[in-house]
Amino acid sequence: MNASSKFVGFTIALAAVFGLAFGAGDPFGAGLAVLLTGGFVLGDRTDLGAVEDAYATHSSASGDGTGSDHSDMNDMDGMGGMDEEEVSGATSAEVPGGLQVAEGGYTFELPATGYRAGTQSVSFRILGPDGTAVTDYEESHEKELHLIAVRRDFADFQHVHPTLDSATGTWSVDVDFAPGTWRLFADFVPAGGEALTLGSDVLVAGNPGDQKLPQPVKTATVDGYTVTVTGDLAAGEHSMLDFEVTKDGQPVTDLEPYLGAYGHLVALREGDLAYLHVHPGGEPGDGVTEPGPIVEFGAEVPSAGRYQLFLDFKADGVVRTAAFTLDASRSTTPTDQPADESAGGDSDSGADDGSSDGGEGTGEEHGH
Repeated sequence: MNASSKFVGFTIALAAVFGLAFGAGDPFGAGLAVLLTGGFVLGDRTDLGAVEDAYATHSSASGDGTGSDHSDMNDMDGMGGMDEEEVSGATSAEVPGGLQVAEGGYTFELPATGYRAGTQSVSFRILGPDGTAVTDYEESHEKELHLIAVRRDFADFQHVHPTLDSATGTWSVDVDFAPGTWRLFADFVPAGGEALTLGSDVLVAGNPGDQKLPQPVKTATVDGYTVTVTGDLAAGEHSMLDFEVTKDGQPVTDLEPYLGAYGHLVALREGDLAYLHVHPGGEPGDGVTEPGPIVEFGAEVPSAGRYQLFLDFKADGVVRTAAFTLDASRSTTPTDQPADESAGGDSDSGADDGSSDGGEGTGEEHGH
């Protein structure tokens, strides 16, 4: 009997065995059936002897195949002792906010994903781990939920606060849409839970025009107010940003509290619009923080690249938004030095080569 005939016969025999295993509720048998199918398609890329050995090992461990115990699966390399919550927590911690419509068991349910241009009512719900609408939230920055609406080319930005219908768990708010693709961010803290930022895209009908992404700029003017940011962003590092507010060339020293601070800052990464958390340097009434002209924030960006910053500040009873574009450099901390030392030779020479060849030098240029 040639190799091809043997393979077909072996396939039929194993298929029958796996069929019995699947019928008996044995997921391992079903998994091997899938593996075998892959071997049939790929031919010589699958080691059939390994398949036989794997099934033999499983059969001896599970007895008659009807009451197998797969608890050993918990001891896979690197996974022993880790429960599902720990694994999912480790994964989600690495993902910036706003990139997912669902996280930690919570879902941003947005029934309508298409709108007409102009002022439109936007309604949505936050579904909890049990699949029902969440109605109990904790206040964060003086509100139970913040909705950020931004067009993907950063040409439009709105920070609004919806109203909750506690009977249905539905949030509603008006958004002034211009044509184009928008990203909506729901920023909230469920009662007893952790802070979350979920995101979803919506499309607004009409011609958005030829809008180009903004170039780096550290000064913005809005309604006669000029805001200038001082400080640079570096990937993986804690950066301090100072926003100075002036009017008619004079420092503004009577900023009014807004959302528990003298300013509220949203930072978005160009491309995927990752939503980054930034923290004010102080708060009104703490005995240290002045109401202008400087509003200080601490920020940490996960990667080098371009970021759009939107600063909300309140003066003369009106909340205004100033927009900035900053380039984040690569990290300049000494964490890269071990790589230079491991290369051998003179460590100083290695460091000089790394910077002169465009590694860190390019990143430093973005800081201006």
